[in-house]
Amino acid sequence: MKRGLNVALAVAIAAAASAARADITIGVTLSATGPAASLGIPERNTFELLPQSIDGQKINWVILDDASDTTKAVTNTRKLITEDKADVIIGSTVTPNSLAMVDVVADAKLPMISMAASGRIVDPSNPRTYWVFKTPQSDTLMADAIAVSMKANGVRTMGYIGFADAYGESWLAEMRNSLKTAGIEIVAAEKYNRNDTSVTGQVLKLIAAHPDAILIGASGTPAATPQKELVARGYKGKIYQTHGVANADFLRVVGKDGNGTLLPSGPMLVYEQLPDSNPLKKSDATYVTQYEKRFGTRSTFGGHAWDAWQLLAQAIPKALAKAKPGTPEFRAALRDGLETANVVGVHGVFVMTPHDHNGLDNRGRVMVKIEDGKWVLQK
Repeated sequence: MKRGLNVALAVAIAAAASAARADITIGVTLSATGPAASLGIPERNTFELLPQSIDGQKINWVILDDASDTTKAVTNTRKLITEDKADVIIGSTVTPNSLAMVDVVADAKLPMISMAASGRIVDPSNPRTYWVFKTPQSDTLMADAIAVSMKANGVRTMGYIGFADAYGESWLAEMRNSLKTAGIEIVAAEKYNRNDTSVTGQVLKLIAAHPDAILIGASGTPAATPQKELVARGYKGKIYQTHGVANADFLRVVGKDGNGTLLPSGPMLVYEQLPDSNPLKKSDATYVTQYEKRFGTRSTFGGHAWDAWQLLAQAIPKALAKAKPGTPEFRAALRDGLETANVVGVHGVFVMTPHDHNGLDNRGRVMVKIEDGKWVLQK
């Protein structure tokens, strides 16, 4: 009888210890294939660099590919929540996917860190974003940088061509606001789809409007399509891109037609050119060195994944002090930890608040120029 009690007690102790050491499950959906693959692949690579445990708790990474498709991103998110029992979701790579995921995580009361740009993803006026955070610089922050650069370069009129989706629409709206302050007029605006192979009609309309500069509101390699057409048609004004093209794949596809292009970017793209006093230079060097040793040329998009982990690495210990992984209480505590995070990342210094779930300021942006296939910091 006594032996039976001892065995039962040992089993109970083991079960309690196992519960105390419950794994943390981090679910990820990203665009490793499809039109946004050049963005999603470096994100996927970056997750391979991240730890498998924190504070003695094992981390289960569950990483899915949404193929740059909004419906698949939602399906993945639901699977991660219901089947994999994720404590937090990271993703997706692009704005339309991330926006579609917001309602899913809000209904599940599960924290989410997006790796997409639009400020709408964390719009504080939308109560559904209570559970949502993001790491990329918002288009608002970057649009202001473009407007300042255009004004300094004597631009008075601008043409625009962007994706016919939430990313392109958001950029056009933000540029209207930023350009108004800078006294610059938009004289033509066109759209195209991410998988379009020709934009000749749109480009001819833009050139006919004679803008001093043209902004391409796109991301990844599809952003090269209008740029190459503009050059082929003899456009002589300045061409701007968004931070959605800050990777080697875009440079490869755009080729010599990219020379002279200006764009805002996260500092990690050109961290070697930053002054030693810049607070990001050390963290940028740490990430880029690890990434390039294993995977080759850096991409700012991989940095968004790295920063998502930096935020979690600060929030998880706080949540563990309050609840066990796998419980609603842990997920709520994790959300609260993210909302008070103060982290030096590779794309900026994140200072999260209840009213700002992106937390970046001007330290998270620089202007760069493409010269002979290289990124050059603009002073």
